[in-house]
Amino acid sequence: MELKEIVKKIYKIIEDKKGDDIKVIDISKISSIADYFIIAGANNINQVQAISDEIDFILGKEGILPKAIEGNKNATWMLLDYNDIVVHIFLKEDRVFYDLERIWRDGTEVEI
Repeated sequence: MELKEIVKKIYKIIEDKKGDDIKVIDISKISSIADYFIIAGANNINQVQAISDEIDFILGKEGILPKAIEGNKNATWMLLDYNDIVVHIFLKEDRVFYDLERIWRDGTEVEI
């Protein structure tokens, strides 16, 4: 599966799980850590976990496994690292606090 197809699939999973304010940022020209960041908000800790679990489950069925998953059952921020794609699922308050969109503002926002 091509990278952009995986990005679209992750976006759709987040959307289906009612994630908020989903942003896809192409950071390939400004960083070597990944090509894309996908950032989304959630209303509560259970939703943060549900979104990250669903991404891991659906991509896993297609043989796409994360290099790492950071966060736990009580996490307000889950990070799923798929090498070229890094997914950040935040509790809304934490998203505002960490403001990754500002930090990575030199990247290019991608419309899905």
